Amino acid sequence: MQLSKQTTFDNLPVEREKPTEKADPSHIKRILITEVCSETKEDELELKVGFRLIPTKSSFSKVVEELFFDGLKLHACVVRIPQGPLSADDLELPVSSLDMKGIIAGSHVVRIEMYELWNSKEKLSCTSKEVTVNYVPVRRQDRYIKIPLVKNLSTEIDVILGSEKKLYGEIGKDLEKEYVGKRDNW
Repeated sequence: MQLSKQTTFDNLPVEREKPTEKADPSHIKRILITEVCSETKEDELELKVGFRLIPTKSSFSKVVEELFFDGLKLHACVVRIPQGPLSADDLELPVSSLDMKGIIAGSHVVRIEMYELWNSKEKLSCTSKEVTVNYVPVRRQDRYIKIPLVKNLSTEIDVILGSEKKLYGEIGKDLEKEYVGKRDNW
């Protein structure tokens, strides 16, 4: 009797379990916010954000940056990732200026959130970083150096001895005679 070559449920081939491949952490796509710096100017707060794309910039299509101030969403923008041999994986967002007119002085929480947005509106590689900013408004008047002005009625001050005064008087008379002598008398 010859056995059938067709596989049935009775004689399924034994499959060996394949070891599960763990993802290499260096190949997992993620966004790393490296720095958030702030600088207070007159009625403005300037923010500088640096970030790194891991494993490389060419792995990302759309990166969205959202800015929150004291828990409220202020701004969201799509960041275009430059693709080319001269661009780096460490990037910096353009400086964001916040108009701080009317904001009270004190500590405020600024949060930057970045993620990759897919066509299905799914957020991938989401990361965020919070910094506490101690905002002290700088007014234009505070930047001026305040130096008192000296008010004096006389514009000339002569501090000379009597003998020196006589010598200067004689020199002045000689100069006047020389000047008169050089004049044309018409």
